[in-house]
Amino acid sequence: MTRITIVTDAWYPQVNGVVRSIENTNRELTRMGIEVSMITPQDFSSVPCPTYPEIRLSVASYSAVARAIEKFGPTSVHIATEGPLGLLARRWCLKNKLPFSTSYHTRFPEYVAARFPVPIRWLRAFVRWFHNAGNGCMVATASLERELSKLGLKNLLRWSRGIDQTLFHPRPLEDNPFGLPRPIFMTVSRIAVEKNLPAFLDLDLPGSKVVVGDGPERAELQRRYPHVLFTGMKTGEDLARAYAQADVFVFPSKTDTFGNTILEALASGVPVAAFPVTGPVDILEDGAGAGALNEDLRQACLDALSCPRDNARRLARNFTWEAASKQFLNNVLIAQGRKALPGRKGSFRALTS
Repeated sequence: MTRITIVTDAWYPQVNGVVRSIENTNRELTRMGIEVSMITPQDFSSVPCPTYPEIRLSVASYSAVARAIEKFGPTSVHIATEGPLGLLARRWCLKNKLPFSTSYHTRFPEYVAARFPVPIRWLRAFVRWFHNAGNGCMVATASLERELSKLGLKNLLRWSRGIDQTLFHPRPLEDNPFGLPRPIFMTVSRIAVEKNLPAFLDLDLPGSKVVVGDGPERAELQRRYPHVLFTGMKTGEDLARAYAQADVFVFPSKTDTFGNTILEALASGVPVAAFPVTGPVDILEDGAGAGALNEDLRQACLDALSCPRDNARRLARNFTWEAASKQFLNNVLIAQGRKALPGRKGSFRALTS
């Protein structure tokens, strides 16, 4: 029996790509008969992260994390984040000689450097130190794999993402959604400096702009862009309905490692406009007219307006959590030195064919 302990510093009440990826993967692993235990900030006292109080940093001792791991008795440990809990779990695995896997969800060096005066070369050295101690580091895309390989990360394994297509799907279009004239250019994002939202909000576009989400930069951006609708955070059915009313989904970030919101938009039948960077380029480059990539984001937005909504929905069908979770499990087995499951080798697209 495979028993996996997943350790993450990102968990509820945060709502982000890391949390959603782990949550959906856990659900699919359980369906496959895999036992999973979680070690998250909910298990410990925490303090707000400086400059980003919505993120809580766990105040946990090594012995507390060790007890949590040992109580479950996992055959595998997967460390999802490079935060306090991830560091303590890494220490336990090395001390007990249990091979472990990690994942690179966010551009840790760039995110920290954007908030604190720390040389980025030090942060990149930390990332190498953290992940190379493990037996496999999971990355979402081919372009990210190439990028991290150049930075000296080893044992890179591909773990793509999926989308809940029963929740996110096309819906009838309203004449004036949100009480605004079309076309509706929308982004769904954590409102933080690394998301590069002004690159979207500064654009001269027809129709209306809508920002769904919350974060530390929201008040300032609402002040600077009074003609943009900021809806606040939406989840579940409310979020899915909002997506489906957009004419174009705009993804201005240049620092995301994948972009789960891109899949949510595509599944909702909404074409995507983005910069040709890691994440968007991996999803959309061969997307058969499901969106537009351009260094000129305004041109990408205008080009995406003419993309058929059926193309977006068709591309989204390539991404399922069942296939992505089988890929995750296969990577865990490889990191443990065990045989890969039959038929699980290869790219994400191979898994879905």
